[in-house]
Amino acid sequence: MGMLPLLLCGVSFMLPHFVTAAGSCKEADMYYEIISEGQPFAFNCSYPPATNGAVNLTWYKTPNQSPLSHNRQLRNHQDGTWILFLPLANEDSGIYQCVIRDAHSCFQIAVNLTVFRKQWCDSSMESPISSSDEYQQTLPMGKSGSLMCHLYFPDSCILDSIKWYKGCEEIKPGKQYTFSGTKLLVNNVAAEDRGSYSCTARLTHLGRQFMVRNYIAVSIKEVVSGGRIPNITYPKNNSIEVQLGSTLVVDCNITDTKENTNLRCWRVNNTLVDDYYRDSKRIREGFETNVSLKDHISYTVNITFLEVKMEDYGLPFICHAGVSTAYIMLKLPVPDFRAYLIGGLVAFLLLVVSILYIYSSFKIDIVLWYRSAFHTLQALDDEKLYDAYVLYPKCPRKSQGHDVETLVLKILPEVLEKQCGYKLFIFGRDEFPGQAVANVIDENIKLCRRLIVLVAPESSGFGFLNNMSEEQIAVYNALIQDGMKVILIELEKIKDYSIMPESIQYIRQKHGAIQWDGDLTEQSQCAKTKFWKKVRYRMPARRYPPSSPVQLLRHTPCSCTSGKWDAATELITL
Repeated sequence: MGMLPLLLCGVSFMLPHFVTAAGSCKEADMYYEIISEGQPFAFNCSYPPATNGAVNLTWYKTPNQSPLSHNRQLRNHQDGTWILFLPLANEDSGIYQCVIRDAHSCFQIAVNLTVFRKQWCDSSMESPISSSDEYQQTLPMGKSGSLMCHLYFPDSCILDSIKWYKGCEEIKPGKQYTFSGTKLLVNNVAAEDRGSYSCTARLTHLGRQFMVRNYIAVSIKEVVSGGRIPNITYPKNNSIEVQLGSTLVVDCNITDTKENTNLRCWRVNNTLVDDYYRDSKRIREGFETNVSLKDHISYTVNITFLEVKMEDYGLPFICHAGVSTAYIMLKLPVPDFRAYLIGGLVAFLLLVVSILYIYSSFKIDIVLWYRSAFHTLQALDDEKLYDAYVLYPKCPRKSQGHDVETLVLKILPEVLEKQCGYKLFIFGRDEFPGQAVANVIDENIKLCRRLIVLVAPESSGFGFLNNMSEEQIAVYNALIQDGMKVILIELEKIKDYSIMPESIQYIRQKHGAIQWDGDLTEQSQCAKTKFWKKVRYRMPARRYPPSSPVQLLRHTPCSCTSGKWDAATELITL
């Protein structure tokens, strides 16, 4: 028995004399680990804040300073920041160094590992020395307490099948004992509950299985009345909004004195969470962690919801710490009406903008379609006889005058009268012989719903509105007396309207102008071309008086195949 202390003393004396691969690294800490032979062991190299960022971490064994392998198939290897032994052998005793390097610093942590042989369940459960796998824990007399099985291994190790023993006898769950994860809950602690306990767990690593064992020496402590009650800082009997089907982890944070040995756990319906959800394992209590401070210990016990279901809402999940309790209740999130409202407004605005864009792009086609689809056969009661009065220039040049007369006397009647069913008054075609010019113009302009004005640049010989009676009377009636709508058609592109009469300038500014884009020939024209659609859009909606023979004609869409219209009806609509 005396050889083991001598070995420890000798190793501690030799440690400063080893020349390590760490070079000038700062010695951060030194740990002593004494573990029984034949079981897995792991140690995590952590030195905050050095290991919080991106670092290069390497494990070495002194004195040869060769880095440990990362081959996870080996019995002894480095696993991330961990050093892992699967399992421990007697020759593993020695000093291991963890070297942490980053861009600006270097630290080294030493672990003095001693492996000794210990028989499981021998006549004396006491170890010859204070080993790292032997823990001292306390239970409160007359109350309920818990024992913790300490299992600290990397994520590559799977731990399950935890069993508890008192002496050499396996503990079965029942009225006195309850299993909860890595904890053994002891109810109504009595004096006979003191003694030697142990816990075992199955560790699986890459398909290989090992047995982990902790030894626990349990003492009983009388609870002094008036002692400090544990303080649960969270939860605070509050509700948590959580989506259906989501994952949730809630921490129970407890502050307690070092002398207290209170039971800390989660319950639902007066049952331990792990027992209540034993079959589904959908909700589980996590590992208990603690931080020891100067005059108290801060504990954290979490509860994990792998999937929140409807049955969980409104159910109190209670965190217990001795006589202190606090609960959380899950509830569905309140619908965010602001998001719906904003989304609805945005959708409405997009719809309005889309409608306005479509209407502005296809306004003429929409209006013409509506007139064609919902026309009426009743005549307007406006005492008008004609749909439009055609005012056109009488050009002195014969070639140009022929083109204008072709447009006015051939093309306009062909499209607007024959294809679209309008009735035009054209001076020089529709007046009766022998009538005074002024009277004809004045009387017929009042019988028209629109005034069609054809204009051309003055360079083409068009300056007719300065002194001709027809134009003066027509424009006067349209602009001043009757307020008639005017359709201005440019026979050629007019670049400068300042040379035009003020009345034409006013019409151009108020009503705009339509640019003629065809040729002034007698070839057949189609009312469905862009130019004629603009003219028809500005014309009144077509209505036929009941006595008119046009009433009997079929109202068919504009059909101009091969430049022809329906000869049977001599009428088209859009």
